[in-house]
Amino acid sequence: MTKSIHFSTFSSIKIGPTLDVLLLDSITPLPQGYKLIGGANNLLVSPNPPPLAMLDKCFDFIRLEENVLHVGGATPSGKMLSFAKKHDLAGFELMQKLPGTLGGMVAMNAGLKEWEIFNDLIAIRTEHGWIEKSKIDYGYRFAKINGIVYEATFTIKNGFDENLLAMFKKMRDNQPKEPSAGSCFKNPVGHFAGKLIEEAGFKGKRIGAMMFSTVHANFLVNMGGGTYEQAIKLIASVKEEIFKRFGVILEEEIIILDNTSQQ
Repeated sequence: MTKSIHFSTFSSIKIGPTLDVLLLDSITPLPQGYKLIGGANNLLVSPNPPPLAMLDKCFDFIRLEENVLHVGGATPSGKMLSFAKKHDLAGFELMQKLPGTLGGMVAMNAGLKEWEIFNDLIAIRTEHGWIEKSKIDYGYRFAKINGIVYEATFTIKNGFDENLLAMFKKMRDNQPKEPSAGSCFKNPVGHFAGKLIEEAGFKGKRIGAMMFSTVHANFLVNMGGGTYEQAIKLIASVKEEIFKRFGVILEEEIIILDNTSQQ
């Protein structure tokens, strides 16, 4: 079964073609050559992407079982936040800041400073079965997972923290309002990507309708009608300039789906 998705409206950066995306409605391996997507909150989809798949709605669930929280891979962060608030569960306040689905957030160990999705993770369920956190190689914005995250379990602690929620909300309010895919680059060791972009003179730099935000330089924003080509050109030019000036290699946090370069 497939679903037709208009990436120019579905993706958070509002760029991309209309594609038929394969829906996975049972726990099976990803077909060869396919790329898995979630809520498309950190995606830049080219006019020539690889075949795409996403989890069906049957993997959008949350349930409490014997002091363990079970969450489906297709569950949106907003649903997790509402559930945690309703049931007074601590550790999920950062969902205020992280758009997307559970599977995508686990796959990149999404987080903010010391708050990460892996903090309270117990195990994940892939097509290979259950894998405990201790068996997963993970760190800052990465998790080496062989397979698809169909479900994850989390430890339960009471005490939903409204102060923490307010802090995350404030951080989010400081982000650009224009469509973007979140942070464009990971922070290199010992540096802040946004500061490097600013020092290289790229804050507010624009190619066509794509621009590095004047609010937060590490956000590549779509000012209206931006294209994949404009975005890629801007990303390439800032990486080149920062390497030339500071000898620092910027690595994308945004995921680029393009069949021509096999990224």
